Amino acid sequence: MSIGETLAEERQRAGLSVTQVSLQTRIRETVIRGMEADDFSACGGNFYARGHIRSIGRVIGIDPEPLVAEFDATHGGAPQPVSAVSAFEPEQPVAFRERRSPNWSAAMALALAAVVIYGVFQIFGHDGAGERRTAQQVAGTPAPTTSAPRTSAPPKDRDPVAVAPRTKVEVRVQAKHATWLNVRGDGGKTLFSGMLREDEQKVFTAKKKVKLVIGVGGSLDLTVNGKDLGSPGKGKGVQRLSFDKDDPAPA
Repeated sequence: MSIGETLAEERQRAGLSVTQVSLQTRIRETVIRGMEADDFSACGGNFYARGHIRSIGRVIGIDPEPLVAEFDATHGGAPQPVSAVSAFEPEQPVAFRERRSPNWSAAMALALAAVVIYGVFQIFGHDGAGERRTAQQVAGTPAPTTSAPRTSAPPKDRDPVAVAPRTKVEVRVQAKHATWLNVRGDGGKTLFSGMLREDEQKVFTAKKKVKLVIGVGGSLDLTVNGKDLGSPGKGKGVQRLSFDKDDPAPA
């Protein structure tokens, strides 16, 4: 089975149309149809063709790397890596100016002179100043004051609050990026079916059960009955989930 036939068969098995795959991958429908017919000329080159195969593979829920390897085998092989030495080596040598060593003798002479001047000033300029300053501090020191420690009243025990039983199922979704979503409630009633745009939010409720079919795992943040479940199915294909009034189960 060729690359294009594999992409078309797995897309149909995932229940996705070419339009839905185009919206989730941002690849034009004409390019996707050409790839499914093993025509990669509209991809803009082998580099972009590899990227398109990986993007479509993730959306339809398959590992794209075997298809990329098959593409490389039939289109001249994978691109050769460029070594870090050749990538960063300059074409012309860079001239560096020679650094002069610091004059430590002059620096030590200046430091020694500063120490001598400071010592003479301390001996002759501050004679008796320490005693006067100490006397002023003792005369002007306020008497220490004592304050009684504050006591805090012990916290009152809160009365326990009875938790009311849940009467419905509530599922809140927020799209991390564009994806297809189908939601059904009690009796299989369709609550929503279509594409969610990036950052779009919706809330679904039912008396007994809410079922979801998500086009791409990890594309939605879910909050079920007030509990944040994060993004289930990260890195996987189509996800099918079901929640009732007791979900999520306590840890």
